[in-house]
Amino acid sequence: MVSSATALEATENVRQQPARKVPVQVMAVTGGKGGVGKSNIAINLAVELGKIGHSVLVLDADLGLANIDVLCGLQPQGTLEDVFKCNATLDDILLRIDQNVSLLPASSGVSDITALSQLEYGGLIQAFSDLRAPIDTLIIDTPAGISSQVTAFCRAAREVVVVVCDEPTSITDAYAMIKVLNTEYKVKRINILVNKASSSQHGIDLFEKIERVAEKNFDVMLSYLGTVPHDERLQQAVCDQTPVVTSYPRSRSALAFQKLAKRIHGWPEPKQPIGHVEFFVERLVSYSTSAGVIE
Repeated sequence: MVSSATALEATENVRQQPARKVPVQVMAVTGGKGGVGKSNIAINLAVELGKIGHSVLVLDADLGLANIDVLCGLQPQGTLEDVFKCNATLDDILLRIDQNVSLLPASSGVSDITALSQLEYGGLIQAFSDLRAPIDTLIIDTPAGISSQVTAFCRAAREVVVVVCDEPTSITDAYAMIKVLNTEYKVKRINILVNKASSSQHGIDLFEKIERVAEKNFDVMLSYLGTVPHDERLQQAVCDQTPVVTSYPRSRSALAFQKLAKRIHGWPEPKQPIGHVEFFVERLVSYSTSAGVIE
């Protein structure tokens, strides 16, 4: 577990880095059903991407049930709620998960980002625009479900990763997520990541099953991102409040995360302004405004 002093020292180091505006690869990790392992996926992918040179920011987007700080053994000195109230900047609340990897901890008690006031939205836009930490990858750990909050984050991301397990409820919810994103919001490309599989072939078989149904019913291209196997070491890492790639780097799941990170590293770099974090937030706000949320 990381102490409060260590977290504060890491935060101060991040704050002192010079500002740098670069195109940011925005990736939303979602899944529909809760309990599929989204947060663990987000954390471990972030750490592995950091190891191969990416500057990663993880956004815990579950404003009601934030948990990434707990999984990492961190104690936030501030949350996004403080940013919403203009009591802190994003740099003020940043926590360091690992080298090159920072976390924006979410708040508890704000049930839905679409319920924020116009003033709070404006503050969030400015906060992302003023973020000084140099990042090239933003990983959004979305809440469970397919609410407007979840779909807003997915629509704002350049890449959507749907995490699915070989369970009836998980598969059904993954289909529902794909359907909503494609038919209602015209998302044409979605990545599928299979978690808790018995083998790599098990993951491929499940992906192909989902792909057949999706291609038949939706105008969407599904890409197989990879498989994370069921691993007792991963469960132990959760209890230890550390990423499995850090505590058990040679475990089956850690090796799978290494492969996934290398695959993501090979994605085309964003070239257009949409990749900037301020444009990510502006798109989110634009969606909420057009949906009639902001009065």
